[in-house]
This record gives sequence, C-alpha cells and structure tokens, in this order.
Amino acid sequence: MKTVVGTTKSADWTMVFSDFKEITKARLAISVVFSSLAGYLLAPTAFDSISFLILAFGGYCMVGASNAYNQVIERDLDALMNRTKNRPIPAGRMSVNTAMFIAISLTILGVISLYYLNAKTAMFGAISIFLYTSVYTPLKTKTPLSVFVGAFPGAIPFMLGWVAATNEFGIEPGTLFMIQFFWQFPHFWALGWMLDDDYKKGGFKMLPTGKKDSGTALQIIMYTIWMIVISVIPVFGITGELQLSIPAAIVVLLMGLIMLFFGLQLYGKRDNATARKLMLASVSYITLMQIVYVIDSLI
Repeated sequence: MKTVVGTTKSADWTMVFSDFKEITKARLAISVVFSSLAGYLLAPTAFDSISFLILAFGGYCMVGASNAYNQVIERDLDALMNRTKNRPIPAGRMSVNTAMFIAISLTILGVISLYYLNAKTAMFGAISIFLYTSVYTPLKTKTPLSVFVGAFPGAIPFMLGWVAATNEFGIEPGTLFMIQFFWQFPHFWALGWMLDDDYKKGGFKMLPTGKKDSGTALQIIMYTIWMIVISVIPVFGITGELQLSIPAAIVVLLMGLIMLFFGLQLYGKRDNATARKLMLASVSYITLMQIVYVIDSLI
C-alpha cells in the first residue's frame, strides 16, 4: 500500500512539473535564454559565471511569465485549437488562479534577478513582458500586424545579454536586436502557414495577407533578405565592438541563403511541406548563427 501511495505521489509531482513546463513553454523559454547567453558571450567584458547564471535564471522567469500570462488570456481560444487544447488551463489540469500565481511570481523573480545585473537589463525584460502580453497577445485576433508588434519583445533576448554584460545600449546590441527582429517574420509566417487552419479556429490572424498566397510568400522573402543583410553587416566594421570575420560572415551568409532558398520554394509551391522546411531552417539558422558569432568572437 505504501508503495502505491508513493508511486501516486511521484506521478502527481511529475504531472505538476510537466504542466509547469507547458505553462511556461519550457522549450521556447530555453531557446530564448540561449539567445540571451549568446549575446552575453559576445560582449567585450570579462566573463562572470554568477552573472551568466543569473541572466539564464532571470531570462527564463521573464519568458515563462510572458507565456503563462498569454495562456491565461487565450485560454478560451486555446480550447478551440487542436495544437493548444491540451494545455494545462483548457484541459482543466490547472486553474486560472494557479497560472496567474506562477506568472506573477516569475515576473517578480525575473525583474529582481535582472535588476541585480543592472537596471537597463531589468527594464528591457519588463518591456518585453508588457509588449508580449498587453499588446501582441490582444492583437493576434485583430490584425496580422500583431506579428510586427510581437517581433519587438521577441528580438530583445539576443541584445539583452550584451546589455546585461556591459550595462550599455548602443549600436552593438541594436544590431543584435535587428538580426532577431527580421528573423522572426519568415519564422512565424512559416509557422503560421503550417498552422493556418488551426489558427483560424481560434480567430488568430497571423499571415500578412490573411491567406497562404504569393503575397505572404513574397513578404517572407523580403524579410529574409533583410535578415541576411543585417546578419553580415558586422563584417564591414561599422557596428562598433560587434565584429565578424570574413569566414564567419560567409558561413552566416550561406545559412541565410538556405533560408532564402526555402522562401523562394514556398513562393513557387505554396504548400505546407515547404513551409515546414522553411520553419525548420529558420530554427536552425538562429541557433547556428548565434553559435558562429560567439565562436568567431572567441578566436
């Protein structure tokens, strides 16, 4: 009997942990934290392991809080979509009050943690939560421009690491911001293309033209080109202390051209399979690009 009770408690805690990961979107949060840490490593300052860990913790708290608020706000819409109907709140495994407690607690912990690094880092973290929950989330059912608004908080993490390390905001973190800003359009529109039917069930307007047409594909191509241009600009020595060697710039350029190739394919084929390839290419791009930047700065 004791064994059964112990097993039940273990299963309960496993479910609680699983729901916590889902309400904070752990995989997404970890990828965002990765961007922040990459930005920290790019900064021309001495590495401090304590600050590095605090940035990781505070960054996860801020992203996790944003995602929890988002799921509270969209709980009724989430119940309508196959992709989201099994999330903790619409599935009935977590109450709204519990989710709000998690969101508020993570917000407080995140702001305090980032403020320990410096006030600018805490300010940008707080701005990202506000824009994501109070502007981007409500606009998703109103206008496709929500993706443009959402690109602002989504672009903050890469530059946040630099600000955390230097306590300065200038052309270097501004460039990091712009790289991730332009990247988000082909990434989210490819995702929106794949999930368009499901998004429509929830009333979300994610594609720029509202349709899976050549107009949407053309905008994906244009933003991908801008992303490529901004990503290689540091090689020209005009972005302050953020620099990129010629070999690294070539690698980044080639990765960007792979994304552009899938964008051009989407323009021609306009199918979900190609959109999926573009989405996966975009995920690979943002991760590998940041790794190339960091390695290049260290050698």
